[in-house]
Amino acid sequence: MLKIIRYSFFDLARSRWSYAYFLFYLLLGTVLLFLNNNLSGAIITLMNVNIILVPLIATVFGVMYHYNSREFTNLLLAQPLKRSAIFTGQYFGIAGSLSLSLVLGLGIPFAAYGLFRSAMIWNFAVLLITGVALTFIFTSLAFNIALSNENRIKGFGYAILLWLLLAVVYDGIFLLLLAGFQEYPLEKFSLVATVFNPVDLSRILILLKLDISALMGYTGAVFKQFFGTSAGGIFSSLMLSLWILLPLWRMRRIAKKKDF
Repeated sequence: MLKIIRYSFFDLARSRWSYAYFLFYLLLGTVLLFLNNNLSGAIITLMNVNIILVPLIATVFGVMYHYNSREFTNLLLAQPLKRSAIFTGQYFGIAGSLSLSLVLGLGIPFAAYGLFRSAMIWNFAVLLITGVALTFIFTSLAFNIALSNENRIKGFGYAILLWLLLAVVYDGIFLLLLAGFQEYPLEKFSLVATVFNPVDLSRILILLKLDISALMGYTGAVFKQFFGTSAGGIFSSLMLSLWILLPLWRMRRIAKKKDF
C-alpha cells in the first residue's frame, strides 16, 4: 500500500493543478498579510476561503483522479494486491498531496512574516489542521461517490451537489430552522446540527479559537459553552476523526464488493 500511496502522491504532485493550488494559497497568504495590519484579520479571511474552497477542491480532485486513473486501477486489480490496499493507498496519496499544497502554500508566507514568533501561531495551526481535516473528509466522500457511480457525469454531478449541500445549502436550512423555531429551546439541536456537518464544525472550532464567538450572538454563546471547554474540544476532534474514518470504511467496503 505504501508504494501506491507514494505513486498517487507524486502523480498528483506533478500535476499542474497541484502547482496552481499551491500558488493560489501562496499568493493569497502573501496578499492578505500585505493588506492586513494583524495576523488575526488574515486568519479570519483565510477561514472563510478555506471553508468553501478546500472541500470543493478535495471533492473535484478525488472524483477526477478516480475516473482518470480507472485503467491503471484495473491493471492494479489484476495483480495480487488487496482491493482495500489499492483504493486506500490512492486515497491517502491524493489527500496527502492536496494537504501538502495547502500547508506549504499558507505556511511559507506566514513563516516569512514571523508567525513563529507570534502568539497567533496556535490559531494558525487550528486553521491548517481543520483545512487538512476537510481535505481528507471530502476526498473520502468523493471516492465513495466515484466508486458508487460508473457514469462520470453522474459522479461529478453528485460530488458538486454534495459540496453545495454541506458548504452552502446546509447553513441556509439551519438558519431558517433557528429563525422559525426561535421561541423554543434550540441549544441541543444547534449542537447536533453542527456535528452533522464537518464544514460548520471546522468553522466553529476556528471562531472559538480566535475568541470571536460573540459575533455569532446567542448561538455563539451556546457553542462556546460546549466546544470552548476541554471536553468539547476532545468531542469535536473525535467527530472530525469520525468524518474521516466512516467514509474511508465505507469506501473500502464498496471496493471489496464492487464488480470491476
